[in-house]
Amino acid sequence: MRLNGFIDLLFPPVCPLCEEAFSEREFCAACESALALTRIDGPACNVCGCPFISASSGPHTCGTCLKEPPPYLQAVSACRYEGKMRDAIHAFKFNAQVHLAAGLASIAETAARFNIRPQIIMPVPLHISRLRQRGFNQSLLIAAEIAGAHSIPLDYTSITRLRHTAPQSGLKAVDRHLNVKGAFAVTRPDLLKDRHVLLVDDVLTTGSTITECAATLKSAGAAVYVLTLARV
Repeated sequence: MRLNGFIDLLFPPVCPLCEEAFSEREFCAACESALALTRIDGPACNVCGCPFISASSGPHTCGTCLKEPPPYLQAVSACRYEGKMRDAIHAFKFNAQVHLAAGLASIAETAARFNIRPQIIMPVPLHISRLRQRGFNQSLLIAAEIAGAHSIPLDYTSITRLRHTAPQSGLKAVDRHLNVKGAFAVTRPDLLKDRHVLLVDDVLTTGSTITECAATLKSAGAAVYVLTLARV
């Protein structure tokens, strides 16, 4: 028996989400099934990614995006923020279960059906005070996994968060927008001009943070695409 097989016999691989022993996949079969129930599979706006209520409507641009186009060209989300996915993101983000990053990133990238190949992958940045408090940027961990898997440059320094903002959760939509207004700045516009940038975040709620961050990147000349693991 080879050493790796012997080690697996003594210490069987466990699911990073439920910690039950399982064969080598990202998650065990039970967790994969529960996570699959949250996938966004139906028709959605081909700009903001908002799912349509009617499954027969087909993909098209929603009225909101037609009336007021966002600063990004396309946004997609892999899952709804509910059930097992909500539990997984909460454990990852707030309980420092960083070992979930690889599995969650593999789920996120299943939604990344863009017409272009990104030239740069960037996470939504945290303010330094929030980074010190949490100890990691969850969006950076997901972005790093995706960038590494596809050999795309990862850039987490060309945009920064200028000020500490109150947590977006619990705020009304209008307050979320005001909370992040002017919160970001590009530090290296020369690296972003005329580049296709994939902006990565964990959860899209009202879209205020993503919109402000994308607008900042667009002002530097970037063509911005958005990928989030889940959306509310």
